[in-house]
Amino acid sequence: MGRHSLTGMTITINTASLPHEDPEASLSFYRDLLGFEVRSDVGNGKMRWITVGPAGQPGTSILLAPPVADPGVTDEERRVVAEMMAKGTYGWIMLASTDLDDTFERLRAGGAEVVQEPTDQPWGMRDCAFRDPSGNHIRINEAR
Repeated sequence: MGRHSLTGMTITINTASLPHEDPEASLSFYRDLLGFEVRSDVGNGKMRWITVGPAGQPGTSILLAPPVADPGVTDEERRVVAEMMAKGTYGWIMLASTDLDDTFERLRAGGAEVVQEPTDQPWGMRDCAFRDPSGNHIRINEAR
């Protein structure tokens, strides 16, 4: 196989998506506890698409979206997604913090569901984990 040159092309991560069940609870978690900026908020009721991201990083966002907005989704598929979200196995994201202990304490004090306290992992990373209001697994690494 030949090699392909990527000269002149830059690919970045722009937006990752996580499902939400309660847009107001999600806003409270991502905006108020994590300190992310709200970049857009489109729709109404539970059918809202909310884009948030860290201040100073306008090119990186998380889209908080209804989990099954496609009208072609079956009731069985909706049930499976709801069950996976309830178990915390449907959506997840890994973040990094320059002060893991402070971030952990701020989230815990704000009522976030703790999955794991700050821990030195056998693979060399120190991290902690939470679940957001929709059950998404949020793992936070200590930035080096």
